[in-house]
Amino acid sequence: MALVPCQVLRAAILLSYCSILCNYKAIDMPAHQTYGGSWKFLTFIDLVIQAVFFGICVLTDLSSLLTKGNDSQEQERQLKKLISLRDWMMAVLAFPVGVFVVTMFWSIYIYDRELVYPKLLDNFIPAWLNHGMHTTVLPFVLIEMRTTHHQYPSRSCGLAAVCTFAVGYILWVCWIHHVTGVWVYPLLEHLTPGVKIIFFAAVTIVINIFYLVGEVLNNYIWDTQK
Repeated sequence: MALVPCQVLRAAILLSYCSILCNYKAIDMPAHQTYGGSWKFLTFIDLVIQAVFFGICVLTDLSSLLTKGNDSQEQERQLKKLISLRDWMMAVLAFPVGVFVVTMFWSIYIYDRELVYPKLLDNFIPAWLNHGMHTTVLPFVLIEMRTTHHQYPSRSCGLAAVCTFAVGYILWVCWIHHVTGVWVYPLLEHLTPGVKIIFFAAVTIVINIFYLVGEVLNNYIWDTQK
């Protein structure tokens, strides 16, 4: 028997994301006042994705508890819809985007933090909040994968959805540069147009690889259980 029920873990993780989002939005940073606000940063978008995902997980747990022992077919149908939405979000957004944010951030940070997280930000963002945005995402999503089996969509549909998200965010970053003349991430300032295209293509490929990793890991964990 698990030491902590998975339902309690999900509720705790949801509360932690709500706390991180509230503390992040309360920070008075100049970047929040420019075009696109917080929504130009993939880290913030990922935090919203994770919070919505775990919110759906908690809602699914509550619905499952309420429908237990209930013969209502309508409630069962609604519960199945929630489970399908939860599984789709895990497969297409929560896992690949979350893992991408953590691995890319810390890889670039270790190489040269000024390219992704200038030292100036330490004056605005405390260390615990930085780790809440860029570190704990990974263990949280792995805990969810380990405690709950998620039904992945067909591979073609899943990869198409991940590509749509990646390309959509890249176009959003390019649009912000078109409007403001400034790239969201300092790293992009140092790349030539040709290298930027290669970089964006590589980013899209990497996030698709993380989707496949999530699918393989999910199947491995639960095939082993069976």
